[in-house]
Amino acid sequence: MNKPFTIGITGGSGSGKTYFLKGLSAHFKPEEICLISQDNYYRPIDQQQTDENGVINFDLPDAFDRGAFYDDLLKLKSGQAVIKKEYIFDNTGTLKRGPAKFFEFKPAPILVVEGLFVQYFEEIEKELDLKIFIEAKDYIKIGRRIRRDHAERGSDVDDVLYRYQHHVMPVFETLIEPIKHKADLVIPNNANFYRALEVLVGYLKSVIG
Repeated sequence: MNKPFTIGITGGSGSGKTYFLKGLSAHFKPEEICLISQDNYYRPIDQQQTDENGVINFDLPDAFDRGAFYDDLLKLKSGQAVIKKEYIFDNTGTLKRGPAKFFEFKPAPILVVEGLFVQYFEEIEKELDLKIFIEAKDYIKIGRRIRRDHAERGSDVDDVLYRYQHHVMPVFETLIEPIKHKADLVIPNNANFYRALEVLVGYLKSVIG
């Protein structure tokens, strides 16, 4: 198997990375594309940092097992499958190991690596053939985050707003947004991204023949 064409997709929390990935994967057969997320590489709870109020900050680079993320990326690029256990949040917003549910990531001609730090982590960034940054206005991102965290994690609005103000935005403004200029494509997602998605899909289909 030839090395896959590797795409890195990043952007701030609530920018629409997951929705964009769903739209992208819908245009390809399962054997044509492999999606692997940084969210599968959170460190255990006892290794997470807390802020001055004792709230765990899941938005720091050290919240993730960077080494394992990189190793699995290299395995997929070399044609090896990867098996990972899913991480889930409980209804208090606390990260925990879920029930024994595993995912197998199989090598494919297109490999998509998604996450907040895929361009910030230099060793990951060097493995990318195409770097995409999804952006949206702040008020849109926070609205999306409130809806997502309430629906999927049972978080109340106060908790979401606290984390957004004290964790999400400081990291985005200091670590993520400053490297946006290194992306090959910057895709606005304030309303939709369909035209950009059509262009990307056409390009990728030409790449894999």
